[in-house]
Amino acid sequence: MTIAKGRVLVTGGAGFIGSHLCERLLDDGYDVLCVDNYYSSTKDNIAHLLPHPRFEVIRHDVTFPLYVEVDEIYHLACPASPIHYQRDPVQTTKTAVHGSINMLGLAKRTGARILLTSTSEVYGDPLVHPQTEDYWGNVNPIGPRACYDEGKRAAETLFFDYRRQHNLGIKVVRLFNTYGPRMHPYDGRVVSNFIVSALAGEPLTIYGEGQQTRSFCYVTDLIDGLVAMMASDDAVIGPINLGNPGEFTIAELAGLVIAMTGSSSTLEYQPLPVDDPVRRQPDITRAKAALDWQPTIPLAEGLEKTIAYFRQTLDA
Repeated sequence: MTIAKGRVLVTGGAGFIGSHLCERLLDDGYDVLCVDNYYSSTKDNIAHLLPHPRFEVIRHDVTFPLYVEVDEIYHLACPASPIHYQRDPVQTTKTAVHGSINMLGLAKRTGARILLTSTSEVYGDPLVHPQTEDYWGNVNPIGPRACYDEGKRAAETLFFDYRRQHNLGIKVVRLFNTYGPRMHPYDGRVVSNFIVSALAGEPLTIYGEGQQTRSFCYVTDLIDGLVAMMASDDAVIGPINLGNPGEFTIAELAGLVIAMTGSSSTLEYQPLPVDDPVRRQPDITRAKAALDWQPTIPLAEGLEKTIAYFRQTLDA
């Protein structure tokens, strides 16, 4: 019998990123406890993991306390796309705040190390480019995106206060745009939107003139960063940006997706959403220095794998 390295809790473990993280941790020899309420995720993402003898799933909402025994906690639970987090903004804020309080309380009781996946959205519509971790952000606290932006900012506050007040072993990372297989096809994110529309031969919707920029990190690169952060020295607490510093305009992405899918789709232009960031690019100097981490998969290679996934999923 193989002895597991330890028991790891992944909240939001059935989500796009969470399911890849669960898979990686199992491969690395850990017992994995996946917790999810399936608000913006799907059981399909983890169906292939269910037969694994070291994998366990609990249906649970993190806004309520959870009583388990674990060695490490990856706290990912929170709807992350505008369509999902704006559907019930009050619940989004509760998930970010109450969920973090409950998971921090669990970490305090068990002595577990806990990692928060925060977001580049804490920088808002940034006035600094590229975004460094010491930038405090330009966030509208009463806008339609605030439930997520401010919710994650409050979560970061809680993590650092638990460290100061209880000497808790915390890790905080800020995730930039991530893409890859198991993205929800209708989550409103630009990569999935473009691929699904292109495969259907429908127009690709571009907001504004398409000159706003994003930086796209392939999911396995991101998982490498999360695992490296959890394994890092106790003194490395963050916040640390995790993302691909390659910067692309939305128009460039649309052209690439149309070309790679061989689609006849046209472009359809609509007004920019409220508070939508104009430029987004991570400075990953800290991640390189503290974690010896940087992404390795270029956009075209990652898109090829993601398009193949959506072809198979949509055909099914």
